Amino acid sequence: MDEAGTSNIFYVPTPSLPSITPPDSYDRFRSQSVPLIIDNGSSNLRFGFSTSASPQSSPNVIAKYKERKFNQSLLLFGDAIDTESGAKSQGKTPWEGDVLLNFDAMEHALDYAFVRLGIDAEGIDHPVLMTERLCSPLHSRALTSELMFEQYSVPSLTYCVDSVMSFYHNNKPISGSTFSADGLVVSFNTASTSVIPILNGKGVLSHAKRIPWGTQQSTEYLLKLIQLKYSSFPTRVTSVQASWMLHNFCSFATDYPAVLRSLKIPANMRAAERIIQFPFTIPVVEEKTEEELTRIAEKRKEQGKKLQELAAKSRMEKLAKKETDLQYLTSLKEGKSENKREWMHVLQVEGFDDDAALDETIRKLEVDVKRARKKDPDGQDDVIFPVPQLDEEGIKEKKKQKLMKAGFDARARARREKEKEREEKEAEDRREEGERENNFDDWAARLRREQETIMTKIKERGRRKAALSDRKSAAAQARMKNIASLAADERVSKKKRKAGAEDMFGADDEDWQIYRKLNAAAVSSDEEEEFNQLRIIESKLLMYDPTFTAQHTHASITSQRSALISAFRPLYEEGDIEGSARIHLNTERWRVCETYFSPGMAGVDSAGLGEVLQSILARFTEAEKARLVKNVFITGGPSQFPGLQERLYGTLRPILPPEMHLGDIVRAADPSLDAWKGMASFANTDEFHQVGVTAEEYQEWGPERIKRWWGGNCNSAV
Repeated sequence: MDEAGTSNIFYVPTPSLPSITPPDSYDRFRSQSVPLIIDNGSSNLRFGFSTSASPQSSPNVIAKYKERKFNQSLLLFGDAIDTESGAKSQGKTPWEGDVLLNFDAMEHALDYAFVRLGIDAEGIDHPVLMTERLCSPLHSRALTSELMFEQYSVPSLTYCVDSVMSFYHNNKPISGSTFSADGLVVSFNTASTSVIPILNGKGVLSHAKRIPWGTQQSTEYLLKLIQLKYSSFPTRVTSVQASWMLHNFCSFATDYPAVLRSLKIPANMRAAERIIQFPFTIPVVEEKTEEELTRIAEKRKEQGKKLQELAAKSRMEKLAKKETDLQYLTSLKEGKSENKREWMHVLQVEGFDDDAALDETIRKLEVDVKRARKKDPDGQDDVIFPVPQLDEEGIKEKKKQKLMKAGFDARARARREKEKEREEKEAEDRREEGERENNFDDWAARLRREQETIMTKIKERGRRKAALSDRKSAAAQARMKNIASLAADERVSKKKRKAGAEDMFGADDEDWQIYRKLNAAAVSSDEEEEFNQLRIIESKLLMYDPTFTAQHTHASITSQRSALISAFRPLYEEGDIEGSARIHLNTERWRVCETYFSPGMAGVDSAGLGEVLQSILARFTEAEKARLVKNVFITGGPSQFPGLQERLYGTLRPILPPEMHLGDIVRAADPSLDAWKGMASFANTDEFHQVGVTAEEYQEWGPERIKRWWGGNCNSAV
């Protein structure tokens, strides 16, 4: 590629080993009852005391791994899993999609958090504020409450919804006043996307909705698109690398169809692409000395000589076998019995139906033996004229005469055939001219149909050639099956063996199609004929049809498609190791993010974000709707993708009355940490101590009950 095409190359980051951080000191929090804040996310676990400025964070994944060197069982959490290559496949998270289910992993994650915080007491003597999913199942809540109260002996436990707390942090009330903000919260999570309307500082969770599409599904979708586009990529593209590409190169399109239309121009697609360079290793070419090259050449020469000797030996063995068979069948014929029934029985035992079959077999064997004996070293048969009375000079003269006569006859036959073809062509031209003059529309339509048919055949042939280049494709596997079928060592019947194993391949014209299937790269005579016929049809249309221009020709269409395909996935020269380790992202940059608004593109039967917003707003009065859309708030990792605010504005504006004011789409100041910070701010207020479930209430109500408050779920609340 040229220098202009390599200016937007980005290199896949190399993962670095995590550093060992000692646990924090617990002395200043001992016996203080400072609230403990835990943001239990699907991707990251964030934890810390409410008086801390920022939380500690680690990937929310564990792995049980047996170290082979010292034969020890290890329990790894978070970044530590990356230090052991064998532990990555054993990774397990507390979440199954958007539901908390794996509580052994949850317990290990909480153990890690409390150890990092330096808590060395027998129990956790701090009130806990913890996140749970919107409309969390009671089963998940019950097991979490049981774990916190029974295992860790917390004095009180409060659940909240992370997106509401992020909204609270970005719309905090003045000190001393109650939280009464209005807004429409759109939260982009790992395994889902939720929309929560908030009026007077309280989440209207009865009208909240959630779609089953999040960062995890987007990453998997991008990975599938890359695998489909680069089916034979030299290295394995991991989910971590796909997630890095998603967060750094994908964006939302304000008008997705318009973006696709603009990318139909190859220059625009090249300008919009991002080239991802994966690690590669240049193979070391071992240079051989002159003596080694000479020794290799001599070795090859010796091997070739041995192969020639083996081939000669094989030919002699076959000749001896045929002579033996011929001698046996000749003696069998000479010893023919006069008893017809007895003779027919002998023939049937030997595999012959009658005397004619025996005579035919003997004749073929005589011809084969004579040909093998007369064959010269170059493999050409000597021409033998049955004229014993001529001397050597006479035989040469007779051969010359026969060749001259054969040449004369061939030239005469060619002249007759050419004259016949010329007459047929003139008749065809007259017939076509009459059809064109009498009914021009039908004539032009027929030629266009013929052009389309030939172009379809050429396109299918090209698609098959491309499929054969991939050894995993169905066409390549079918080719290998044909080769294996031809190479199969099938046993020859006794009758065919005595007849010299005559091969009838080629008697049917369809037999020769096998070579086209095996060697698809070779240009067949049919392909050349189709190209010639296509040029003739297009020249006639260009001459007589004013609506048919040069842009409609096969060459023009192919060049346009080739330029677009080349821009979509550029091909590098064979042997270019660096180029073959590159991924070109172009349409995928917008296609992946578009699935938030059209999950059906990825095969998910769900409404998109635009439909969900319209459905939620339709449940409120005009006055309430106006209060909601004045403050549209987005949070979560994907809220940082470029173009999301403009896309949401373009989605909401058409579904609102023209006179209704639509405020700016506000993004969280820190989409990843604002939920934890909002929880920490709320935990330092007096209201926090009124909404938690104490240990006594847990014993009385059971693990599923919670207190109803503006930041938590409402299912099974009192």
